[in-house]
Amino acid sequence: MNELILLVEDDEQIHEMVANHLKKEGYRVVSAFDGDEAIVLFSKEKVDLILLDLMLPSSNGIDIVQKIRRESLLPILIMSAKDSDVDKALGLGFGADDYIGKPFSLIEMTARINAALRRSNQYTQTQTTSNNQVNKVAVHNLIIDLDNFTVLKNRKQINLTAKEFQILSLLAAHPNHVFTKGQLFEKVWKETFYGDDNVINVHIRRLRSKIEDDPSNPIYIKTIWGIGYKMELNK
Repeated sequence: MNELILLVEDDEQIHEMVANHLKKEGYRVVSAFDGDEAIVLFSKEKVDLILLDLMLPSSNGIDIVQKIRRESLLPILIMSAKDSDVDKALGLGFGADDYIGKPFSLIEMTARINAALRRSNQYTQTQTTSNNQVNKVAVHNLIIDLDNFTVLKNRKQINLTAKEFQILSLLAAHPNHVFTKGQLFEKVWKETFYGDDNVINVHIRRLRSKIEDDPSNPIYIKTIWGIGYKMELNK
């Protein structure tokens, strides 16, 4: 274990307690005490995960999540004393991967960090053949070949449109990460999202009809109501 965690927390006592614990657990830690410092460190360091307090001086946590999500899909865990469903939805809707309500136990925090890193790294695997390198993502009984643009389910090929394949591969490459409809649209269509989510809804519905045994009770692409979608994997 040698992952680098960017810890963003302005309370010095909490910051010191969390940083010391993470180091004892074998993580490397870089520290920021406000939003501006966090963005600078994110740009300079090769960070594996961000542990982020929502309430910060100079820039709040949601602003930081939005800025980082424009450049990276690395795991972001939010910490906040405002442990309401509204705050959870707000944080996850803007691209955070998980939420830890204050006060929290260090054991719970460590477990959530371990799970986020495991989900980030475990399900995208690179296989080398004698002729070339093939990138494949395995999700339950789906195999998504990112180089050949093919999808197999139970060893049978599923025919997807280009946009359906892009949506599926994006979700599968970032398991359990919640994407808003706007984020999906801008990453797949490469256009600015103005709030009309009908095109996303139609593509998700068609995609589910092809990959799900029961599209009305999906096991691959889960709806996060009021936010967006995620590819759900067993934790």
